[in-house]
Amino acid sequence: MKLEDLQAQLAAQAQKSAPVEDWNPPFCGELDMVIRHNGQWDYMGTPIGREALVRLFASVLKKEQDRYYLVTPVEKVAITVEDVPFIITNWQRKEEKLVFTSNLGDQFIVGKEHPVVLETDKVTGDLLPYALVRRNLFGRLHQNLFYQLVDQGRPQRQGNEDHLMIKSGDYQFSLGVL
Repeated sequence: MKLEDLQAQLAAQAQKSAPVEDWNPPFCGELDMVIRHNGQWDYMGTPIGREALVRLFASVLKKEQDRYYLVTPVEKVAITVEDVPFIITNWQRKEEKLVFTSNLGDQFIVGKEHPVVLETDKVTGDLLPYALVRRNLFGRLHQNLFYQLVDQGRPQRQGNEDHLMIKSGDYQFSLGVL
C-alpha cells in the first residue's frame, strides 16, 4: 500500500469521527511507518513534518494484542510503535480534576475512564506513568510534565510500598514508588 492511497482514504473519513473499533478490514501488510519513542512519526525513515497528516493517521490508529495498525473501512496496515503512540505533554487543573493533553492535541480528564497506570517503558526499562488516551491507546507522561506533577503528589502507603500519589477529583493514582 502506498502512503498516498492511505491518505486519500483517510481524508474521505476525516469529516466524521473514525469508528475504528468497528472496522475489521483484511490485513494488507506492513507500512514503513514508525512512531518513535519521542512521539515523532516517521515514514520510510523520514519524519512526517505535517502535524495535520500525523493527526489524521493517529485518528485511525488501532491496537490489537501487541500490534498497532492504521485502519480504514477497507484496509488494515501494520506500523511500528517503539513504546506508545502518544506523549502527554501538558496538564491543567479544572475543578479539582486533572486535564491532560497529548502531543497530538487529545484532551481528557484523568479518572476511571482515562486512568494512569505504572508500566515499564519498552525502550528505557524504567517504571513510568502512562495514561489511557483513547480506546486502548496509551500515552507516556513527558518528563517535564512528570516533574511538574511530582510537586502536586503526596506520599502514601500502597500495599508494602510507599508511592507518590496524586488526585484528579475522586480518582487517585501513583506517579511511582518512593
